[in-house]
Amino acid sequence: MKLDVLGLLGACSYALDCVEAELVHVTDKHAKRVAYMSVCMAEQMGIQGESLQDLTAGALLHDNALTQYIQEELHNDIASAIGSAIPLELGIHCAAGEKNMKDIPSHTDIKNVILYHHENADGSGPFGKKWTEVPVFARIIHLCDLLDQVCCSDSFDSDTWQKVEAFLQEITGSIADEECIEAFRHAFSEQHFLSLGEKDVETRLWNRVPRTKQDLSFEQIKALAKFFARIVDYKSPFTSTHSIGVAADAEKLSRFMGFDEETMQKMYLAGALHDIGKVAIGNKILEKPGRLTDDEFAVMKHHAAYTYSILSEIDDFEEICDWAAFHHERLDGTGYPFGKTAAELNTQERIMACVDIYQALTESRPYKQGMPHEKAYGILNDMVEKGWLDGEIASQVDACFDQKMTDIIHEEKQLGE
Repeated sequence: MKLDVLGLLGACSYALDCVEAELVHVTDKHAKRVAYMSVCMAEQMGIQGESLQDLTAGALLHDNALTQYIQEELHNDIASAIGSAIPLELGIHCAAGEKNMKDIPSHTDIKNVILYHHENADGSGPFGKKWTEVPVFARIIHLCDLLDQVCCSDSFDSDTWQKVEAFLQEITGSIADEECIEAFRHAFSEQHFLSLGEKDVETRLWNRVPRTKQDLSFEQIKALAKFFARIVDYKSPFTSTHSIGVAADAEKLSRFMGFDEETMQKMYLAGALHDIGKVAIGNKILEKPGRLTDDEFAVMKHHAAYTYSILSEIDDFEEICDWAAFHHERLDGTGYPFGKTAAELNTQERIMACVDIYQALTESRPYKQGMPHEKAYGILNDMVEKGWLDGEIASQVDACFDQKMTDIIHEEKQLGE
């Protein structure tokens, strides 16, 4: 299956920015600005073509392990980390991010780019590597990440450029190597740098970096999907593994219903991405153990619209975007975010609505034990009777996921053979 991988990573970077904005207060479009600066610098150093695509991927995902770090190293305490100073152990964060990047398809060797993207030129970084021991992509991303965090804000003006000049003077030879500093100076005048504050930075990034589709195997698609799902699910331990559970259910049910291989792959990817919009919802709402107030629920409902907005930026992704984003729509038009009716919802969108509910009911979470199949199907059937869900698809869920029914079908097939 051919996918706009860089477009997917761009969508993922938006999700990461939402998380970082909440947890460590980076400014909007942080990852895309780092990517744009990195590409401009790389071009000055003679880097072109597919190498630019791989550099862009690394820059967009340089902090991909932030929520993973917080959950695993800070004892799952994301909620208390919000608004406080996070004691980020850079080595652990970089090592986890490097491991995750193995799931991202690349054209060139990107080994150690994320692992060493916090190394300082003089060897004072987390792994003690001097700039001559660090891949050039890592050195570029390090400088651009620092510049965006230290010098950028919601407004870009002449004071911002003065801050850049002072910062570069301070870090040359110690934090950043002279080769990278020189490449930055050749790439950016004051006017060019201040233009990073404009809203079109993403458009300008994609004008410089070609987004060619890559032909991926289903195993590569699954690895990519799991990468995205981890970002969503790590943000909220209450729903940990939910996205991959929905992905697996969507694939299994599609296979059971006889859909072709490409449709099953698309359903898996849609399932993994269906809740990506939740990264834009604050953890105080996501993590609330009790019933949400009407106002809180109104905010929570926005996540499906955010999913649609995030995924709609990916080239030729319309089907998967709709299948993922419409999982809370109802046949009677009372669902959200768009109030779609039965006439506007196709089979895949109806499947996603069913498997999302079924997975949520049957999976265990910190505050509840997962329901048995019979009880979960009973709830689905109640929703069918209310006119919310497709009765035929609910019946297929029953047949597909009821182990007793699965065994009977398997025996019948063996007898038929």
